[in-house]
Amino acid sequence: MLVIDDVHQYYGGSHILRGISLQARAGEITVVLGRNGVGKTTLLKSLMGLVPIRQGCITFDGMELARRPVHERAHRGIGYVPQGREIFPRLTVRENLLLGLASRPAGTPLPPQLFELFPVLADMQGRRGGDLSGGQQQQLAIARALAARPRLLVLDEPTEGIQPNIIQAIGRVLRQLARQGLDGEPMAILLVEQYYDFARELADRYVVLERGAVVASGSGDEMDTQGVRAMVAL
Repeated sequence: MLVIDDVHQYYGGSHILRGISLQARAGEITVVLGRNGVGKTTLLKSLMGLVPIRQGCITFDGMELARRPVHERAHRGIGYVPQGREIFPRLTVRENLLLGLASRPAGTPLPPQLFELFPVLADMQGRRGGDLSGGQQQQLAIARALAARPRLLVLDEPTEGIQPNIIQAIGRVLRQLARQGLDGEPMAILLVEQYYDFARELADRYVVLERGAVVASGSGDEMDTQGVRAMVAL
């Protein structure tokens, strides 16, 4: 579904991404791991069009995305959960969720499945986003990205600063989404994560970055035997 091929990205004269190649398939969770500063967030921003790439191809369902604007990528079916959640604290939970429909025709309703996946949000629709706990805000950010019914969900460190019970709940939701999406169709999930145990539990495929390049990749069930924990240890 998603193919990133030989992507290079620069900030000024600094070569940040160095020939990154990976795939994310429907029905699978592909996990990107690496220490701080290796280019994980830059990779996702490049995928979403938030920063330009210098070289390489990004294709989604066979369509080249590298030169297409951010809104068109969302319209094509990519949902993005940025690092730090980036919800709107003065808007209500419902208003935050409705912003996730910006790429859909006017009047499109919120998918009721959002409140089945995250029941806590159903009871808090009138509460301001800034009044939610960190874990609740993360659930809101994921639900907002799902509102437009994407076929690829991209998440940047969703466990950062989150309490363990919410991490477990998010893991269950991601497994369900990979298997059946919102409407019974498998979804592709690309997950950037530093919490090794969470990543290992979810990964169908993994990729390890170091200094902006892929240094290891394989099946999720090989992560322990391939020494991935040591590769990403801080």
